[in-house]
Amino acid sequence: MSNHTQEVRPAIVERGEQLYAYVRGSVRMDAFAQIADRLPELVNWLAGNGAEFAGAPFFRYNTIDMEGESVVEAGVPVGSAPEPEGDIGVAVLPPGRYATVTHIGHPDQLVGVVTAMREWASREGLEWDMTVVDGVEHWACRTETYKTDPRVEPDMSRWEIELAFRLAD
Repeated sequence: MSNHTQEVRPAIVERGEQLYAYVRGSVRMDAFAQIADRLPELVNWLAGNGAEFAGAPFFRYNTIDMEGESVVEAGVPVGSAPEPEGDIGVAVLPPGRYATVTHIGHPDQLVGVVTAMREWASREGLEWDMTVVDGVEHWACRTETYKTDPRVEPDMSRWEIELAFRLAD
């Protein structure tokens, strides 16, 4: 394998629906910080409004266009959420079967992990819950969850990141 492709052993898990609060943006992948930098704002807003946190923050990729802009949400799972305000929304991650893999390392390495997940799914005869329209991927649910708190572990090469891609029914 090249240094950009890693061997992965995804697990297939059944997930229930999950309420979450989010901020959505349309970003180029080389300007991802525009959406990533909104996570602290979202966390602080939720905490200030008495929300019950139910997991680690994540990015949900609604569309992926590697040559243009992708629609991405910076989200936080919640047990309950205050009334949406401004550009903060509330939605539900859909239930279903997901292929998941946990990566320990810098987020820049995720391109190789995603490539390996795609190769794995192809070998296994699995299809993603995703359609391609004019070269743009439209995902039913694809998340990247950051399980490491950067305030506790600032070394990004030691972060734990879970990818979860919904499989077609």
